[in-house]
Amino acid sequence: MPNPDSSTPVLDVTDGSLVAARGNWQVHALTRPGVIQAIEAKLKGLSRQSAALRWDLSRIGTLDHIGAQLLWNAWGKQRPPQLTVAPQHRDFFQRLADAGPLQLPPKPPRRRLFNAIYDMGSDTLGHMAGFITLLGQLVLDFLRMLQVPQRAPWKEISANIYHVGYQALGITALVGFLIGVVLSFLSAQQLHTFGGDIYLVNILGMSIIRELGPLLAAILVAGRSGSAITAQLGVMRVTEELDAMLVMGLPHGFRLILPRVLALLVAMPLLVIWTDAIALLGGMTAAQLQLGLSPTYFLQQLPNAVPLPNYLIGLGKGAVFGGLIAMVACYFGLRIEPNTESLGHGTTTSVVTAITIVIVADAIFAIIFSGVGF
Repeated sequence: MPNPDSSTPVLDVTDGSLVAARGNWQVHALTRPGVIQAIEAKLKGLSRQSAALRWDLSRIGTLDHIGAQLLWNAWGKQRPPQLTVAPQHRDFFQRLADAGPLQLPPKPPRRRLFNAIYDMGSDTLGHMAGFITLLGQLVLDFLRMLQVPQRAPWKEISANIYHVGYQALGITALVGFLIGVVLSFLSAQQLHTFGGDIYLVNILGMSIIRELGPLLAAILVAGRSGSAITAQLGVMRVTEELDAMLVMGLPHGFRLILPRVLALLVAMPLLVIWTDAIALLGGMTAAQLQLGLSPTYFLQQLPNAVPLPNYLIGLGKGAVFGGLIAMVACYFGLRIEPNTESLGHGTTTSVVTAITIVIVADAIFAIIFSGVGF
């Protein structure tokens, strides 16, 4: 340990019973090389007889909580009987004495499997009841709009169609084109092995128009627009705009939920058409490069390979998926509490739930229309 100066914390033991401390007992002084090691070694040797020792801390220049805690631990976390301390330093030790020993919170009881299943079932039923209530209110608002169309929120509907439809054309086109290219390349390799090159049109047409186009557009819209809707409503909850609307007599359903649901009902089938076209374009490009199939042949064979009911099923899926995404996003947006943690959790839950419901709905469509369009 280097030679101490006036600011270095030092602990002196005289006559075997008097322990005097001097210097600056602050964290920046204690962390100097070798200082705290030397002090802890002396304190460790004095800890067994600390009750019989006289402690003189009056010569300490400055003291902080770290220095006080170091001495407090050496005393066995209690004030020694014979202690002399400067008046300006008494509050440090008084706060340590008032704090008492650190007690960790009790360990939560172990949850039983039945309780976990019951809680999960209760939450699911609660969400289902809330979702059905929202659907009923949406139907009432739609009937009200039909009765008084001049008071309908046409501007909100138009603005939402622009945001969820037009602004999503770029990302859906990019992903759709790449999916079409990948699917065409993989299918062409297998078909060429068995000499079935001409059936590439059938595979691409049926898979994209009937399944991949609507599902891909729905997943992209759920991640892009669904999260935005939930975040918008959540921010309105945090900033108390939703409460202000109720005070002003503006219902949430008619002004916030109905325009977003109708906008997605209109925009999603159009996005499905756009995604199908771009994905088939990517498939045609890959088919010409891989198998030499001309775009003219591809377009001539496409109507025969994909009957019209498949196209209508894809459009119907788009409308249903759009309505489900909008309702799920609005439902979780209105349930957000006025804090930022709930906003992030609600947005994440909304996107995951919307994508899950879209996949479940797609499976139901596949079962119901299993014999249609073939």
